[in-house]
Amino acid sequence: MISQIKQVQGRVFDRLLQSCGVEEFNGPQGRILYVLWQSEGIPIVELAQKTGLAKNTLTAMLGRMEQNGLIGREASSLDKRQSLIRLTPKARALEKRYHQVSKQMDDLFFQNFKREEIEELEQYLDRIVSNLEQTEQALKKGKDLQYGKSENEDRQ
Repeated sequence: MISQIKQVQGRVFDRLLQSCGVEEFNGPQGRILYVLWQSEGIPIVELAQKTGLAKNTLTAMLGRMEQNGLIGREASSLDKRQSLIRLTPKARALEKRYHQVSKQMDDLFFQNFKREEIEELEQYLDRIVSNLEQTEQALKKGKDLQYGKSENEDRQ
């Protein structure tokens, strides 16, 4: 279900960007820009972690974004081997329209929901994120996954 939501959301988001006149980037590139709008001048490794994109995928996307004048790279003053990713004025100028489209997406997601339903759904989603983050940390430490019984299994 979450995969289906992600796929449909991506297509709708791209169309909304186009309808708002944002043709300089697509949805996946928007994820990169969003992170950079929050914390500009970060290395590719950190950007990959924050966007959830594989480093090789990210590198290719950054190349296209650099050709389109959205980002630039500069050597780190601490480690000349490391490139830091910076936004161009062109990319900074797109932030407001990106946030408008994001707001439209939020409105679409929760159309016909009651406030209590939205809050309940957000609590469930927070728990899913927490579960996944804990699992990610365990895997980084080399631990095997051990699944316990879920509350659903206990009720059956």
